[in-house]
Amino acid sequence: MAQLDELREMLRDFTRERDWSRFHTPKNLAAALSVEASELLEPFTWLASGDKSELDDAKLTSVRHEMADVFAYLIMLADALDADLHRALIEKMALNRAKYPADKVRGDARKYSEYGE
Repeated sequence: MAQLDELREMLRDFTRERDWSRFHTPKNLAAALSVEASELLEPFTWLASGDKSELDDAKLTSVRHEMADVFAYLIMLADALDADLHRALIEKMALNRAKYPADKVRGDARKYSEYGE
């Protein structure tokens, strides 16, 4: 948690130093997050499988930087909405465990709504 708080403060400082806070509405941050998540796909375009072994150093660096952008916008969005990311993930994993019981879905990538009783 302390590391996430440190990152949040670093992002707040960066934003404050540039007088960008007024632009960082939840809607704008969510849109920027979506754009950055899409950019994360670019280095994988046209790869046979998209496995790590297909990524050269330049592509791995690009992926790493895009992941950082996604992470930064996610932290800023959570900050703007006073959302506790740690708690949100714990809550969501509990929901996912209920939707996808391991004994029922092991080895099957279908969505929970596609499973029969």
